[in-house]
Amino acid sequence: MRALAIGFGLLALCLTAAGAQTPLQCSGAQKSWLVADLLFGTSHVSEAGFARFLAREVTPRFPEGFTVLDARGQWRNPDNKKIARERSKVVMIAMPPDPGNEDRLAKIIEAYKIRFKQQSVGLIVRPACVSF
Repeated sequence: MRALAIGFGLLALCLTAAGAQTPLQCSGAQKSWLVADLLFGTSHVSEAGFARFLAREVTPRFPEGFTVLDARGQWRNPDNKKIARERSKVVMIAMPPDPGNEDRLAKIIEAYKIRFKQQSVGLIVRPACVSF
């Protein structure tokens, strides 16, 4: 089964659009950053397999940290129009604006698609005010 769908071709567009927006006016200790949500279908992926994927692919690219949420998702197959539902994971990454973000996210997506034979991985990138 394929992951929640946002076309891989939109990756550069999403990152460029988010990066090109006027920086948010954040208050106090908050900084204007970006938040990326990666949407992974996991119907055929074990918890241990996903944990290994995080350790090998996500942590080295975003060692400052990320959050993983369990989710349930659905998508409609564009060919036969059938709706499929599956377990999924959302990996939320808060990151300072950086030209390398696009490449790091693309490599994570491609690694997941290859490793778990997925057709797509969803990606949402948005500006946010962040503090830790």
